[in-house]
Amino acid sequence: MVEYHAGTYDVIVVGAGHAGCEAGLAAARMGAKTLILTLNLDMVAFMPCNPSIGGPAKGIVVREIDALGGEMGRNIDKTHIQMRMLNTGKGPAVRALRAQADKQQYQREMKHTLEKEKNITLRQSMVDRLIVEDNVCKGVVTETGAMYYAKAVILTTGTFLRGRIIIGDLAYESGPNNQRPSLNLSKHLKELGFELVRFKTGTPPRIKSDSIDYSKTEIQPGDEKLQAFSYETTEYITDQIPCWLTYTTQETHQIINDNLHRSPMFSGVIEGRGPRYCPSIEDKIVRFSDKPRHQIFLEPEGRNTEEVYVQGFSTSLPEEVQTKMLKTIIGLENAEMMRAGYAIEYDAVVPTQLWPTLETKLIENLYTAGQINGTSGYEEAAAQGLMAGINAACKIFNKEQVILDRSQAYIGVLIDDLVTKGTNEPYRLLTSRAEYRLLLRHDNADLRLTEIGYKVGLISEERYQRFLDKKAQIEMEKNRLENITIKPTEEVQELLKQVGGTPLKDAVKAADLLKRPEINYEHLMKIVPPELPVSADVAEQVEIQIKYSGYIEKSLQQVERMKKMEDKKIPADIDYNAISGIATEARQKLSEIRPLSVGQASRISGVNPADISILLVYLEQGKIARIKS
Repeated sequence: MVEYHAGTYDVIVVGAGHAGCEAGLAAARMGAKTLILTLNLDMVAFMPCNPSIGGPAKGIVVREIDALGGEMGRNIDKTHIQMRMLNTGKGPAVRALRAQADKQQYQREMKHTLEKEKNITLRQSMVDRLIVEDNVCKGVVTETGAMYYAKAVILTTGTFLRGRIIIGDLAYESGPNNQRPSLNLSKHLKELGFELVRFKTGTPPRIKSDSIDYSKTEIQPGDEKLQAFSYETTEYITDQIPCWLTYTTQETHQIINDNLHRSPMFSGVIEGRGPRYCPSIEDKIVRFSDKPRHQIFLEPEGRNTEEVYVQGFSTSLPEEVQTKMLKTIIGLENAEMMRAGYAIEYDAVVPTQLWPTLETKLIENLYTAGQINGTSGYEEAAAQGLMAGINAACKIFNKEQVILDRSQAYIGVLIDDLVTKGTNEPYRLLTSRAEYRLLLRHDNADLRLTEIGYKVGLISEERYQRFLDKKAQIEMEKNRLENITIKPTEEVQELLKQVGGTPLKDAVKAADLLKRPEINYEHLMKIVPPELPVSADVAEQVEIQIKYSGYIEKSLQQVERMKKMEDKKIPADIDYNAISGIATEARQKLSEIRPLSVGQASRISGVNPADISILLVYLEQGKIARIKS
């Protein structure tokens, strides 16, 4: 095959899934001439699994992507069929927005967004290998021999690396949804010295809507209150489509148990490790054998299709077994299966081989993002793509790269977990992974991250000014409530009686009254209305910041203590073998992961407090031994 010079760019993005789209848009909008190469232009931003965006932790990530100037929030706001706020009965730290997507419209809208971006060239092609000189990535080579050169390359290959689909006894090389797999690139990464792991994920069957008896199921409508992921959204979709809840039966469980010997998961056909927090239905039946039934959500895949996604029913059992199983679910007695569920195995890069910028330690100017880094989920992929795109552009323009810490964003938690701890299964972001989750809320993503998005050039001047105005209004209103005195008048006592509160004995500040659990901002405004109208989002911030001020202050103190550790930087080329007293396991782990700060070092599995104390003393002495290159 004749190779030829096909073009030179600032940034090349390999793949156009959720990570690739965000990476390409971020780099291009920051001024980088960007090439996005994808196997199939009809699969841009494709949702191979559930047709939804958001949910616990993940919904907050989408808000963070938007606050930084990413696209996912804007795109789902334009293309959803249903929007719901989850955990509304709980505290603000766990509230999360979830949208049901119109799967095809989501793809089309995102593809069109890429096509309209003036700094993006979008091209259909299979990348077979990288151009690497002196451990620096200079470009890529496609299967047709096209050689594209760039200052930075971002790999966002999803589950395509040596992908293999498995349904019962059937197994064949394939990417998701029967797309071509990427075989040569995976082999090439191994040749370059990268350590790869084999992971697995799966999907449920899709069934035809008019074959479902919805009268036997429970309706799950969207919220009446109009919601949005993006802080820029002003037009809302009002004609929402419901989802439906049903359950498995004892008969379902019996069929699965009778056919476990035919399950690739249990027969040894599947080699890859699957996600613990998104198990297949056969795995659920085995692990939770005491449960008489399991929830199944029926989720429409869009406005102009009859396909319905059977959420909670992921399986790789043989096709005829899947058909039998479906017909035992309440309301699906006559279900017509349109697509069988399947498992897919794929290669992923061990993420401890990355710096926190998502640049690889082995090859300079090469970044990886998304499921190639061992994660599961569109939101996790998009977040990594955004950060890889930002950092690739920052590097080529000689700007400081962006590393979000654990107290700033769920994105910071995600990336720190990956590069510091690694993962032995497809990683899923959970609220329990964030030690500062009271600070990392759905409602305050803009307050946390808009400044950063503006500094890197992804937030417009107009949007930034609106953000500054909102911040000022929040502070003004908080200040007003902290200085206004409420006396125990008849009107006040009557209000307290209505909301089930105890009467006032003495005068109190309005802010202190708002801290009472039974009092909200709306109640307070009946007593001390503002001179000018206060917007709903400003009122929400004022109430949360005042009501939870004690807890927030404790979290901030914890962050400040940890910040001292994060501020103690460690040279990337420090020779850990020269530090006497550190345990052998700690020395090995530190040498492998090469943490950039003492804070990051303290989170490495196998590095104990005694090792950190010795490291601190060594750094304080100032005579640091370096690795000889």
